[in-house]
Amino acid sequence: MFQDEGRFGRISDPHRCWCPPGMRPVTRCQVVRQYTYAYAAVDPQEGEMDSLILPDMYADVFSVFLAELSTRHPDDLIVMVFDGAPCHRAGTLTVPANIRLVPLPPYSAELNPIEHLWDEAREKYFWNETFPSMTAVRSTLVTALRKLEEDRPKLISMMLFPWIKHALC
Repeated sequence: MFQDEGRFGRISDPHRCWCPPGMRPVTRCQVVRQYTYAYAAVDPQEGEMDSLILPDMYADVFSVFLAELSTRHPDDLIVMVFDGAPCHRAGTLTVPANIRLVPLPPYSAELNPIEHLWDEAREKYFWNETFPSMTAVRSTLVTALRKLEEDRPKLISMMLFPWIKHALC
């Protein structure tokens, strides 16, 4: 499985959008620095995804995600590829017995296919949106993650990089 965290919040970044010819599009923008984090792990070969929405990105919170992942897959040995975020290397990190952590090389985010997951969620559910509260952000994030979890063929097409497919064969 490949794992990563995505930060989502109430700060918005206006993007291009379609509108009728001759009209100028109007989008809302807000700068409210409130965030939550989506943790996700994806099996690129099967398109299976597990995710949790958690309040921050510290080792104890990452340990909660690993424990939940271990509980969801009790009979599997999970080899989890992850980036070099500080919460992944902290001494207080608790790794369940059925999970083996394999770090990516430093500064190689492009090797982690799960980065495409965050791009997809932001483009389809957060683009040119403003949120009145963090509850609304979390609700939208739950919807986005559920839709992505249900669409295994899409996850496979986004995540199964040729080098991963070659390594698994």
